[in-house]
Amino acid sequence: MNFYVSPEQLMQDRAEFARKGISRGRAVAVLRYAGGIVMVADNHSTTLNKVSEIYDRIGFAAVGRYNEFEALRIAGIRHADLRGYAYDRRDVTGRSLAGAYSQQLGGAFSGAEKPFEVELIVAELGESGEGDVIYRISYDGVITEEDDLAVIGGDAERITAQLRGGLDPQASLGEALARAREALSSSSLEVAVLERGTARRRVFRRLTADEVARG
Repeated sequence: MNFYVSPEQLMQDRAEFARKGISRGRAVAVLRYAGGIVMVADNHSTTLNKVSEIYDRIGFAAVGRYNEFEALRIAGIRHADLRGYAYDRRDVTGRSLAGAYSQQLGGAFSGAEKPFEVELIVAELGESGEGDVIYRISYDGVITEEDDLAVIGGDAERITAQLRGGLDPQASLGEALARAREALSSSSLEVAVLERGTARRRVFRRLTADEVARG
């Protein structure tokens, strides 16, 4: 026997399903500091990363089901590599990558058997602080461009409110990391930065455990 479900109810059910999965994930905070963008994840695993590099100046952070966001991370790298090869490395931007993720997540939300249970952040380092961009992409493909801060995962609203109070994009890396550590209330942090002012083409750098402990 077939049962009728209105499209509105169907979308509400799918959204509730995705939000429940995401809310169980430990949070990730991405914020600007004086020397670039720092990505801080509450992560108790030493082998499964929640923040990583996508391309020369672009970083990626995710929460939710690991197998799903890992597949999206790999798809993002392939997208960036193909675009950079076909056109120019400068044509690979955070905006184009966020758009590709939005299409994939939005398509799955409305048409696939189940929606993705993930939220993503794409961050791109500019030549100066004014050029930095942070995009948050939700489970249904909605993109939000954030100014200086984005938080995803469980308890994101509280963490965002705590970090936004007195947020200073000109703070040092140590100060920004200390604020993130306090807001996330965790001693198991995975931290990476997109560093400005280095001679390297690839600006992503993962901090060691000692660097994280020193702040």
